[in-house]
Amino acid sequence: MAEAPPIRVLLIEDDGDVRASTEQALSLAGFKVDAFASAERARPLITFGLPAIVVCDVRLPGLSGVDWLPEIRKIDPEIPVVLVTGHGHIAMAVQAMREGAYDFIEKPFTSERLVAIARHAVERRQLTLELRILRDTLDNWNGIQAVLIGRSAQMQKVRRTVLALAKTSADVLIYGETGTGKELVARCLHDHSERRRQNFVPLNCGGLPEALAESELFGHEAGAFTSAHRARVGKFEHANGGTLFLDEIESMPLPVQIKLLRALQERSIERIGSNKAVPFDCRVVAASKEDLKSLSDEHKFRADLYYRIGVAIIELPPLRERREDIPLLFEHFTLMAASRYERAAPLVSHAQLAELMGYAWPGNVRELRNVSDRFVLGLLGDRLTQVRGPVQNHELPRGLPQQVEQFERAIVVEELRRHGGDQSATATALGIARQTLHDKLRKFAIAADEFKS
Repeated sequence: MAEAPPIRVLLIEDDGDVRASTEQALSLAGFKVDAFASAERARPLITFGLPAIVVCDVRLPGLSGVDWLPEIRKIDPEIPVVLVTGHGHIAMAVQAMREGAYDFIEKPFTSERLVAIARHAVERRQLTLELRILRDTLDNWNGIQAVLIGRSAQMQKVRRTVLALAKTSADVLIYGETGTGKELVARCLHDHSERRRQNFVPLNCGGLPEALAESELFGHEAGAFTSAHRARVGKFEHANGGTLFLDEIESMPLPVQIKLLRALQERSIERIGSNKAVPFDCRVVAASKEDLKSLSDEHKFRADLYYRIGVAIIELPPLRERREDIPLLFEHFTLMAASRYERAAPLVSHAQLAELMGYAWPGNVRELRNVSDRFVLGLLGDRLTQVRGPVQNHELPRGLPQQVEQFERAIVVEELRRHGGDQSATATALGIARQTLHDKLRKFAIAADEFKS
């Protein structure tokens, strides 16, 4: 999660003794407190994005806490305002909560109750500001960064490779587990190439019956077979000048692979029922979740076709190997879901974020998007990644030590990024000695200088 500045408490209480005791209780609990005798004195501090919460008495000389609340909410409606009320003013405080106050506390109150309410309000404010930073990051990204989202070294490499290959006419093979975004990468190759004004034509080879595969790829003439009542243009012709995306190419029937190889070599096709060669000019992007070289060694995929399409290769990392991208991706998907379902985007707590960061994500980015949709719709409880139905063998694809190391590395990288590569600040934030941090940087091959702002 992006870093927000430390959250302070603005305390407004006209009674000097109560103000002093309340300030002391909050300070002893670790809060930074700015105390004031009136709302008028604290008023100039209220700004949009203020890293603070307000704890204010309902009854004050001059501007009251209740009257000040609408003004605060107009400047920044997400600043938590906790109202302090006497017994006779509870109805007033309840009405204020309906109008946007975060909570209220009744006099006399214990220090424990005050601290508990303040702690929840501070956490909420911190989450709000952190999410604003993430949203600003997303808003300021453009081009390929706004599509292939991620700050990890792996995703930076993927973006560089895509942009470099987009400038060429080379056919491309994309490797990646299910849900890693192979079609998204293929579309980026198309959108950032000179072919972007022509068609991007996707075809899922896994859902293609062998009897229809030739017709889908190459088209057919009228009368070529019983149900061919009229001529049909195939995917190659439809993608002429653009990009043809062959997803799950590992599942393409072997007889069709032979004809695909010939088409790629000659850059022309023949419709079924025709002897006329039809030239085409399109980039072919293939995608596979299986190792085609291994399949070719097992004679399950043609080796000559593998070597024909396996020249320029892009490998997409699974989400579990780039955990530092999870906060940004989850916030992106949450905002998209909130817009789509016309709901307010909910806040994800630090505990929920830690859960997201520690989960194995067998379904990768697609699964993360599904969780964000359910989160926005209010279909999940405090736990976001509860496994429903039978647990599959791939739920935890690696041993526990490897998963712990990946999670630990992601946390170290995120803290380095928060603190601009400052190792002392990073070690303090992590609660470890600086030498321990040095040891972890060496262990995980992390260069702290890369994060200096």
